[in-house]
Amino acid sequence: MFKSLFKSLVHSLITSLLDYAAAIAMTKRSAERLFKFLDMYEALHDLSESMRDSDDSDSGETKEEQSSNDLSMEISSITDYIGEGAVNIFDDLENSIRNGVAKTPVLGGAVHPLTRYVLNYVKYACEYGDTLEQIFQQNAKLYQSRSPEEIDLEKPPLAAQIMSVMSVLDGNLSVMSTLYKNPSLRYIFLMSNGRYILQKVNGSTEIKKLMGDNWCRRRSSEVRQYHKSYQRETWARLLLQCITQEGIQTQSSWVVSDEQLLPELRASVSAIVIPPYRSFVRR
Repeated sequence: MFKSLFKSLVHSLITSLLDYAAAIAMTKRSAERLFKFLDMYEALHDLSESMRDSDDSDSGETKEEQSSNDLSMEISSITDYIGEGAVNIFDDLENSIRNGVAKTPVLGGAVHPLTRYVLNYVKYACEYGDTLEQIFQQNAKLYQSRSPEEIDLEKPPLAAQIMSVMSVLDGNLSVMSTLYKNPSLRYIFLMSNGRYILQKVNGSTEIKKLMGDNWCRRRSSEVRQYHKSYQRETWARLLLQCITQEGIQTQSSWVVSDEQLLPELRASVSAIVIPPYRSFVRR
């Protein structure tokens, strides 16, 4: 009898938990809710496994078995619903990035707040890597319903999803770079944001594993190209115009927050500027 009462109590508690999970699943989706969905998904998945083990070890009475089966089906249904919601949240995240192009450039070409937000979000999401991989596999039809241009279906689902998010962010940054009328400042912006993304990926074992070494090499090459373009636009073309009797136009208000990139830029610019500047001074 005590065992029967205990099971009834547990079922009552589980039912309350499921009501709460259902309420969470039906709330308005937003990118920030992804991690609540994942926590709830993991809790329900573990609960389902525990109930399955309990049912296997205890035959129980027929009525109790039926009640337990019904509860297990309800847990499975809500778990699937939450997993579907997590997949849709990633779609919402991409759409918000794609449609969230700023109208005003960041002062000085600094790292854009959106870049910081997306990389921190991706880093946190990758900490749920196994859970997200399972969710995407279980929702393959929903995940694969997107056009081939949006996602690489040949890659593992989570890796393809993260790479898609990164691609959308790159497109957004490319558009925002055109807000800078000065071509040199445009490359400072692209270089700073590209370097920030690369550092965040290299600093996270989970993200780097998903993105792969080839992606990191391409990103490094892009950042180097932005550096060369900055040099070309600023000094190779404008050097003679800058060093004149009227004075030198500076870039003191531009922002390079990366502690490693800043001395690299100073060194490369010095190598270009100092020789003709010495000649200018002698003249």
